This record gives sequence, C-alpha cells and structure tokens, in this order.
Amino acid sequence: MAKILIVDDSPTETYKLTSILERNDHSVLSAQTGEQGVGIAIAVPRVIATDTTPL
Repeated sequence: MAKILIVDDSPTETYKLTSILERNDHSVLSAQTGEQGVGIAIAVPRVIATDTTPL
C-alpha cells in the first residue's frame, strides 16, 4: 500500500496512528520534529500526516 510519514511530537499519537495504518498494510515512517520530517520526506512518502496545533 502507501508509504506514510507521520510527523508528531506525541509518541502516544504516533503509536496510535502507526498501529492503525500498519493494520491496513501501510508502511509507516515517523519523525518527532518538523526538521526530522523534512529529512525523512526525501524518501518520498505518498501521504504526510502532521498535527497543526497552534503554539
């Protein structure tokens, strides 16, 4: 299926979303910061999920 990058600073939220996606046969990459996410995005995932909570 799809290769998906999750960018979220919450390990709990990352775990929950990863579990759901992997159960549905997706390959999941994750990053805890935007900077890490940009570095990983070079792997060209099809979908990038990130939280957009205002500071």
